[in-house]
Amino acid sequence: MPFSSIFLEFRVPIHFPFEYPFWNLSFLGKIKKIKKDTLLYGSGSRKFYKATLCLAYQSFGVVYGDLSSSPLYVYKSTFSGRLRLHEEDDEILGVLSLVFWTLTLIPLCKYIIFVLGADDNGEGGTFALYSLLCRRAKLGLLSASDASDDDISAYNSGLPRKETVASSILKEFFDKYHSSRLVLLLLVLLGTSMVIGDGILTPSMSVLSAVNGIRIKAPSLHENYTVFIAGVILVGLFALQHFGTRSVGFLFAPILLAWLFCISVIGVYNTIYWNPHVVSALSPYYVYNFFKKAGKDGWSSLGGIVLCITGAEAMFADLGHFSQLSIRIAFTVIVYPCLVLAYMGEAAYLSKHKEDLQKSFYKAIPEVVFWPVFIIATLATMVGSQAIISGTFSVISQCRALKCFPRVKVVHTSNHIHGQIYIPEVNWILMVLCLAVLVGYRDTDTIGNAYGLAVITVMLVTTCLMFLVIVMVWKRNILGALAFVIVFGSVELFYFSACLAKVHKGGWFPLVLSLILLSTMCIWHYGTLKKQAYELNNRVCLDMLLSMGTNLGINRVPGIGLIYSNVATGVPPMFAHFVTNFPAFHRILVFVTVQSLTVPKVPANQRFVISRIGPTEFRLFQCVVRYGYKDQRNDTHDFENHLIETVAEFLRNGNNDGEAFRWETTNQQQSSPSDDVTASSFENVVSSESSKKTVRFRGVGCSKELEDLREARESGLAYMMGSTCVLACDTSSYLKKFAINIVYGFLRQNCRHPAIALGVPHTSLIEVGMVYRV
Repeated sequence: MPFSSIFLEFRVPIHFPFEYPFWNLSFLGKIKKIKKDTLLYGSGSRKFYKATLCLAYQSFGVVYGDLSSSPLYVYKSTFSGRLRLHEEDDEILGVLSLVFWTLTLIPLCKYIIFVLGADDNGEGGTFALYSLLCRRAKLGLLSASDASDDDISAYNSGLPRKETVASSILKEFFDKYHSSRLVLLLLVLLGTSMVIGDGILTPSMSVLSAVNGIRIKAPSLHENYTVFIAGVILVGLFALQHFGTRSVGFLFAPILLAWLFCISVIGVYNTIYWNPHVVSALSPYYVYNFFKKAGKDGWSSLGGIVLCITGAEAMFADLGHFSQLSIRIAFTVIVYPCLVLAYMGEAAYLSKHKEDLQKSFYKAIPEVVFWPVFIIATLATMVGSQAIISGTFSVISQCRALKCFPRVKVVHTSNHIHGQIYIPEVNWILMVLCLAVLVGYRDTDTIGNAYGLAVITVMLVTTCLMFLVIVMVWKRNILGALAFVIVFGSVELFYFSACLAKVHKGGWFPLVLSLILLSTMCIWHYGTLKKQAYELNNRVCLDMLLSMGTNLGINRVPGIGLIYSNVATGVPPMFAHFVTNFPAFHRILVFVTVQSLTVPKVPANQRFVISRIGPTEFRLFQCVVRYGYKDQRNDTHDFENHLIETVAEFLRNGNNDGEAFRWETTNQQQSSPSDDVTASSFENVVSSESSKKTVRFRGVGCSKELEDLREARESGLAYMMGSTCVLACDTSSYLKKFAINIVYGFLRQNCRHPAIALGVPHTSLIEVGMVYRV
């Protein structure tokens, strides 16, 4: 039994709190089937558990670094304002109680129990929630111009849901007020922008906090040296990214496990040695007492306390790199208890050393282990930065696939986990921006103000989207959804208000950055939709093209021509423009439209949709190639083979004369002398030096169309794409001209060329220039 099928089978019970309630008998049937398969395939079960534990181990090096390194700066940032410790321990016990309950409510209850269950077929993040709403509740704008994904069987196999009153009311609202869909998209893009902002702030904050520990032993050391050392570490971190998540995870996981072990042991030591009474702060009474004593100063300090949950969103954003079970095991068994012990120990030390407020973490480390812990802390901050960098790669890849981000190169670094990717352009831009933040701010308190606002904004967006998912996708009672929003949303709003009050103290940076990113994504998406709308409105009728052919004397040349466009039906204006100026085209034409659907992956057997254009003798075909936002694009050779295979299968199914045709994909080494050509069969082998795969036509009495396809394939294959210049109409507003002519034009000129993004070989490419007035 293949491992992938075992993995999918064991994913079913993970969703049971929402997708498969215990009172549903069909769910019990699924459980029985899983148990039966487990007995039949015991070795597969062992492989599953081994793989899950392996993924849990890797997740320490990718997911939990940011969350685990927060003890470095939480207490320092919390007491950086007007909040001060008095003779009593009310403030420190209140802060510890707030940290404990915040860790319990947000990462443990919200993300581990609820949000991870809202994955989009294994993918997580803001766009995964939006994808669920687009596909299951039909709330999206992104799929408006794309083919319907209703026939993708992999995403329509769940149990049917009965509409509730609340889901019906919300659906009617979104259908009636179309602007609400736009607001929903802007909310998603805002959350995505803040995640990218986290990718810039996290490395700077974490690494600088760790390196500042040197000044505990060398107080006279100038801050320029610590900034320089932090910069060198950041450059090294980003230079490691091209090795991929798997390699980085295996390299960083031991470091983070050592870090968690150190801070938990030191936490236990400090608690026992300095003040065992801090254990009582686990009672929520101390939260009430804290705000009663501290008042407005206590509310202002929430901007520092919120830093204890930085990185919690990475558990969901990086879900595509791992699995729900592996992330849940790692957090609940190791990460959560270690963090609680670490914060408890530091609070115990602070209760006896109130003068060390701004350097409490390193001061709390026993002298004998200071330097080993310092080294591990510095390495752990690199791991913490890795968590959000991986999440940034994921969300940008999803934005790119759904036409909300300029084209960038996405490198898949693992053959087993399709979500493990690396984006070179984004990696180096992040590095430059991180260094700019590091040199510009220099102070962890100011960076922390910006950092906290970015983190809590992403969590608020997730909470809002989860409300819609619970009501409209899971179709649960609206009271449960309201309880979710009230419990978690109220806590997050409380923190958000405190972070918003620090905009003038550094919190402006994520707001400005998110505004720039949000504007960029909106303009790119708007320009792309306008370009596609122009092509759809100006597509050429086939009859008109054929009538033109009589007057122009169009010639058909040997070979296959692949015409790329955004027109899923009819003839694109670019091709009509080409034929008007150069009246000749290939004997077999395939109009190819690449579409991105709001699903993670499209099954290979449902990727190509073939249809015929015009009469049989014209040899014109339309091919829609569908990809999910997590799909890996095939190389050119594989794409050609799969496309021709699908066209041949389409022709075979279209034969009514009973002639047989069969398509095989074999290895060159497997061919045998018995495959010789005879009078009643033929074969054509099309091979490539860069690939060992061969495509083999084999049939008995094949039709004329298949014979033409074989001959055309032997003659060669050419690609045609439009080299368009998109400009706003002269009557357009100045705002539209600025967005289309300047911003969108700049982005198109500086992003990856469509031919490169699609893997089209330059030697076989024909580009047709046109100007689109939108």
